[in-house]
Amino acid sequence: MRKIDPFLSALICSVLLASFLPCKGNVTTVLEYVTDACIMVMFFMQGIKLERRAILENMRNWKLQGLVMACTFLMFPVLGLGLHAMLPGLLDSHTWLGILFLCCLPSTVQSSIALTSLANGNVAASICAATLSNIAGIFITPVLVSVVLHTQGVWSAQAVIDIAVQLLLPFVAGQLLQPLLHKWAHRNKKIISITDRSSILLVVYTAFSHAVVEGIWAHLSLKEMGALVLIDCSLLGLVLCITLVLGKALGFPSKDEVSLILCGSKKSLASGVPMANVLFPATTAGFVILPLILYHQIQLFVCTLIARHYHTKHSSDV
Repeated sequence: MRKIDPFLSALICSVLLASFLPCKGNVTTVLEYVTDACIMVMFFMQGIKLERRAILENMRNWKLQGLVMACTFLMFPVLGLGLHAMLPGLLDSHTWLGILFLCCLPSTVQSSIALTSLANGNVAASICAATLSNIAGIFITPVLVSVVLHTQGVWSAQAVIDIAVQLLLPFVAGQLLQPLLHKWAHRNKKIISITDRSSILLVVYTAFSHAVVEGIWAHLSLKEMGALVLIDCSLLGLVLCITLVLGKALGFPSKDEVSLILCGSKKSLASGVPMANVLFPATTAGFVILPLILYHQIQLFVCTLIARHYHTKHSSDV
């Protein structure tokens, strides 16, 4: 039986702590400055870790790479808008905002690569797809959020400045310093991983504290939480089915099919939480990230089962 992910436990504890002991007053102001600094450090480290070489070496498989990008930044928003159009009253407006924001995010990096490896899939192609998705997401996601949500508030002059200062500039700096710091980052990847996860937990706590003060649990009943889980599961299920059908219809080898399914269906918590903190007001960010937190756990569980299925299949083919 698989052990519970410690990060999942810590994430749940952050939400519970914010629910019972939300930060207020001057503490909130201090934490907002700290979280801004943490977000900058996170994207600086992403710039160091994401290798351009991995993209260039695998761009020849343009059909697979293009399809993963289309699933991530086109199919997901279309499905999200479709579900919202069919079931507008199933969730309140804030929660639907979170679902649509989730649909605009890039794919994950670490879990996509790890699960592709577990499934004996095309690991090199997954590295390329996940890396390209995250680099593109820094530019595409804010614009896509503005288009999908039909609001100018998200793509305001202040939002552009915040994105440039907190996300883009640190990432570019990391990319420029990658030749000097990549080996150091590789040697200290466990420390960096702990730092990244701690930063995410702090951002989640701060954002949820705002949401609790604004009355998130008064707005969201157990029935609505169940509906949110249902929407997240439906979204993931639709994407998994579509990517499977597309992979077979286009005649992808089984290893490429794995990369398409596991990279095309994922959404990044590591990118989504800080982006929500930058793109949305503090009073809204906590509502927005709740669907992402739930989707993150559902995708890990379901995609691990899929990876194990492909692992057994590929092992029997040898």
